[in-house]
Amino acid sequence: MAARLWRLCNLLMAAFFGLAAAVQVNDPDAGLWTVVYLVPAALTLLVSINPSITDNGVWRSLCDLHSAGCVVGTIALACSLFAYAQGNIFHEEEGRELFGLVIITIWMSLCRSSAKSPLGGARLVAAVVVALFPFVSWLYIYVNKDMRESWPTHCKTVI
Repeated sequence: MAARLWRLCNLLMAAFFGLAAAVQVNDPDAGLWTVVYLVPAALTLLVSINPSITDNGVWRSLCDLHSAGCVVGTIALACSLFAYAQGNIFHEEEGRELFGLVIITIWMSLCRSSAKSPLGGARLVAAVVVALFPFVSWLYIYVNKDMRESWPTHCKTVI
């Protein structure tokens, strides 16, 4: 049961990362963000197909390299937000980008740790929560029109 749930969570996250890459189509820095989301989409899809792939050296190296880049990006965006944010960080494009990087980093960490021991208990619950969070957030943002009013045009036309 736990193994199937872990695979399902990875499939959901692969879908989320793929969708997050797809909505970058009209973003000014689409190339960067498409790659940022497609790498974990591919890595996560591989885990959903074969969870033991996390023991593979190439998979681990790609995961570590991408996670390190996401941590650097998270720090840079957090510094920018603290310096320039004027309200709710979800209203700032950098705030949404920051949360995307945090989600990637958390998920890649969960995948990476699954190589040592199968996920169960609290880590499996955390995986389910993290896997559902992006979809619940997107639904909330879609329903909350006030939140989208302050967004740049390229963000409004995708959803």
